[in-house]
Amino acid sequence: MDRAQLLLVGLPLFLFCSDIFRLFSPAPVKPAAPHHHHLHADSQPLIQPLEFPTQKPSGIGYGNTVSIDFCSSCSYRGTAVTMKNMLESQFPGINVILANYPPPLPKRMLSKVVPVIQFGVIGIIMGGEHIFPRLGFAAPPQWYYSMRANRFGSMASTWLLGNFLQSFLQNSGAFEVYCNGELVFSKLKENRFPGEIELKELIARRIVNSRVII
Repeated sequence: MDRAQLLLVGLPLFLFCSDIFRLFSPAPVKPAAPHHHHLHADSQPLIQPLEFPTQKPSGIGYGNTVSIDFCSSCSYRGTAVTMKNMLESQFPGINVILANYPPPLPKRMLSKVVPVIQFGVIGIIMGGEHIFPRLGFAAPPQWYYSMRANRFGSMASTWLLGNFLQSFLQNSGAFEVYCNGELVFSKLKENRFPGEIELKELIARRIVNSRVII
């Protein structure tokens, strides 16, 4: 293979291996902030400022956390932000967290393989006459000549089809709402989005129950 063919084959393999390594590697630990202590022998005692009692945060939703895990590749972010604003206005002091709900691990692994196949097919279309003999074929197969006859159309179709498959594999279709760690609504189970009034009542019920338990 010449340098161009090695680049077309080696670059996707390198990207795939790096994605696999990042997928299973643990998250880096944040370094602790350094503490500087300055001691002065002749330092005078500092005058402590007067502290006035501050008003503690309060509200019907204070001390409660709502997590909305949604599919970011499904364009559900707008719905999640709308629900977040509604809950914060209805329950002052509540903490609403938005996060991505990833697809299952097999689908994530397959989505990493798709770009490798894309670049591999494009590399075969560009230099199949040199690749197939090195793989032990006396002549390229018939389908290669069909793709080679319409080179640019075949590459465009490969790229579009690969992007569609990658988008499908990254799609989880989830819109899961948790209140204080407990699931209150699941789009994966209900096959629909929650209504604003419905979600408000579900969260209010959880908040009341948590106060009764306390």
